[in-house]
Amino acid sequence: MKIAVASGKGGTGKTTIAVNLALAVADLGRPVALLDCDVEEPNDHLFLKPEISGFSPVTILQPKVSEERCNGCRVCADVCQYHALTVIGGRVLVFRELCHGCGACFLLCPKEAIVEEGHLVGSVEEGGSRGIRLVQGWLNVGEVMTPAVIRRVRGLSKDGEVCIIDAPPGTSCPVVESVRGTDFVLLVTEPTPFGLNDLKLAVEMVRALATPFAVVLNRCDAGDDKVRSYCEGEGIEIPLSIPDDRRIAEAYARGDIVTERMPEYRERFERCYRRIEDLLGEGQGGEDPGKKGQTP
Repeated sequence: MKIAVASGKGGTGKTTIAVNLALAVADLGRPVALLDCDVEEPNDHLFLKPEISGFSPVTILQPKVSEERCNGCRVCADVCQYHALTVIGGRVLVFRELCHGCGACFLLCPKEAIVEEGHLVGSVEEGGSRGIRLVQGWLNVGEVMTPAVIRRVRGLSKDGEVCIIDAPPGTSCPVVESVRGTDFVLLVTEPTPFGLNDLKLAVEMVRALATPFAVVLNRCDAGDDKVRSYCEGEGIEIPLSIPDDRRIAEAYARGDIVTERMPEYRERFERCYRRIEDLLGEGQGGEDPGKKGQTP
């Protein structure tokens, strides 16, 4: 089972939910992996404090032009959908920051003047703590190919594990790369106007991906009731609500795990996971997960 934890905006408590949900699954005796796909700023390790046991670089293939063979025909520039190549004065210029490594220029160059070479964009680390296998990606400073690192992180999932995927915030390409192909998505939000606005965007995203989902309402007793009203109107379930508890903020600031500092919250996360299992089981039983709210 692959469960993505996402949010339409940052600062809603996504990391807190992902880490504590993974720990709840481990406490239930299930093999679990926490995949930190927020590769621009991974921070699950700050709470799990794992012992790192593996490291691998992440590279993408980018074009290198042989000036001896190139005749300046512009085929490479014309086929590039990302405008990473241009021809000036018969010479091909490559803008590596725009290149997505699709290989079209390499495949279609009539003079075979383009070769592909590896370009380092990030790295992936693997470790373990508290019965959780942690995989986290790091995007190198100045690089923009976030999806390449995310794909490598997700590629390290193993059969038989429950995978909790900590997605980046927002609804852009890196989030879609993190969420696509998962079995279920938890959308974390808060009862504020900004929280509701960004939740609606996130709901549109997961519905477009046809992925079952539910909402986690953080700081549920603060703000207003508009998020709950929206979820009720859309038929979206809220299997987990977290109150505006100062102790949670203090634990987060210290790098502590909420369910270890406050065991009374552990049952909430276990119930949330069991409810996801139930919802997916109902979907496999014939319900259409594409209906109202995208929950089975």
